[in-house]
Amino acid sequence: MALDRWIALILLGVCLTYGYAAWFTMDGSLPPFMQRNPIWPSTFPKVLSVLGAVACVIILLGLEKSEVKEADIDYRRLGEYHLGQAISLLVLMVVYALCLRPVGFLIATSSFLILGSFILGERKWHIMLPVAFIATGAVWYLVQEVLGIYMRPLPGLFGG
Repeated sequence: MALDRWIALILLGVCLTYGYAAWFTMDGSLPPFMQRNPIWPSTFPKVLSVLGAVACVIILLGLEKSEVKEADIDYRRLGEYHLGQAISLLVLMVVYALCLRPVGFLIATSSFLILGSFILGERKWHIMLPVAFIATGAVWYLVQEVLGIYMRPLPGLFGG
């Protein structure tokens, strides 16, 4: 079986487990006044689990492929791929997650975007820096001010 079908099989198990939790366990502890609402806290997980399961079944049955072609990844030539970039990005993601609270959202996210684009080969600093800062500021503003979810913008040292 091809790699995409193995991944689809694993994701189908995840979607079925998630769907079971959404359909049978999430709504049991709702207070009576919420049980009359048309949309419950489990509505979005229910939709996600159904859509995910349908997508996984389509991949498992091979309905998305119009023609038979050779596998995209050849494991015998694994050294020819950009594994260094992939591993560096994974390490950068872990470092970002660990630094998010102590360093603050603005510094950690800007650094992640700048270093991530550098790892992927971008060298146009005059484009890379403004895009990283604007994207970081926009996301912080939307989450902090529009959604009302507090995120520490700067380290505690700077009063953030």
